[in-house]
Amino acid sequence: MSTYKLVVVSAGTSDPSSTRLLADRVAQRVDALAGARGHSVALRVLDLRELAGEITTALVSQLTGPKLAAAVAALGEADGIVVSTPVYKAGASGLLTSFFQVLDNDLLIAKPVVLAATAGTARHALVVDDQLRGLFAYMRTTTVPTSLFASTEDWNDPALPKRIDRAAFELVLLMESGFAQRIRDESWNAYQHEFGSAGGTEVGIDLDSDMMRLATGGSAT
Repeated sequence: MSTYKLVVVSAGTSDPSSTRLLADRVAQRVDALAGARGHSVALRVLDLRELAGEITTALVSQLTGPKLAAAVAALGEADGIVVSTPVYKAGASGLLTSFFQVLDNDLLIAKPVVLAATAGTARHALVVDDQLRGLFAYMRTTTVPTSLFASTEDWNDPALPKRIDRAAFELVLLMESGFAQRIRDESWNAYQHEFGSAGGTEVGIDLDSDMMRLATGGSAT
């Protein structure tokens, strides 16, 4: 029996929060579906409202506080991730996007992710696919095919639990495949890691070249 580490990232700011509720429902279904296939799930929840101060500090000073460091470590160890955000002014929460913007660019390569959003109106339903998929494609994650969105009227719609089941099952299958770990084990060096986000491999960069001197405000010889 395998034990999968599942991390839920919720950008809901209220308590209780419909954003957190949607994420919790996905996590519950992942646990149940994995259990039916002989696996167990170890769940970790990251409520970003509790990290807001440290996220802001990291954005403006690149200093990582202890809570944020623990959250980053949890994501690095995750076998699967559920990301849930409220929609404000036709866009994903700034708290959520800021959190993922301060992460190492290579942290989430190939990790399977369920994308979810909540809003007061169905007019925001395309935010998940129009905005979140682009962000997570940039971070080179493996997002499941089924995205989730719940407006106020969706909570009583029997179609929502069906979509949750479908997304949760897709996540379980991706975790079972071990795809993310195989990418890291066999293909890591094939990626063009960015300076400052290569987990230590940046020490091989020639900092004394003309290009690097120009990039850091100096002059070429």
